[in-house]
Amino acid sequence: MPRFDELAVGQVATLVTVVDEQRIRAFAEVSGDTNPMHLDPAFGGRTRFGGPIAHGMLSASFISAVIGTRLPGPGAIWISQTLRFTAPVRAGDVITAKVEVVELFSARRRVRLATTCINQREQVVVEGEALLVVDDVPPP
Repeated sequence: MPRFDELAVGQVATLVTVVDEQRIRAFAEVSGDTNPMHLDPAFGGRTRFGGPIAHGMLSASFISAVIGTRLPGPGAIWISQTLRFTAPVRAGDVITAKVEVVELFSARRRVRLATTCINQREQVVVEGEALLVVDDVPPP
């Protein structure tokens, strides 16, 4: 876990996740978002996407996993996040969530991150920016 004074502009961390139907259904159950767009192939087939798509916030949750476990890691406190969903994610897609340090604010121990999710075809599916406070939490 990097301490605030070990963070540097340009640092990057990633997490690769396979999106499958089980993960989509579990996210629907946990979030309560049971929109048939995500769960019903017949319904999804009648939409502009031609089939079901994963929840946008499922992909965004992969960004959360990177921030909470890798960069900046445990002790990071999320202040804000912007998200733009640029392409659908479907069961079978492999999503790489990436965060990159773009700015540090030493006086307030804040870090600004570029946040992106990219599929196996190198297509950006989610992009945005996060602002966090980084508290150095001593190890147990």
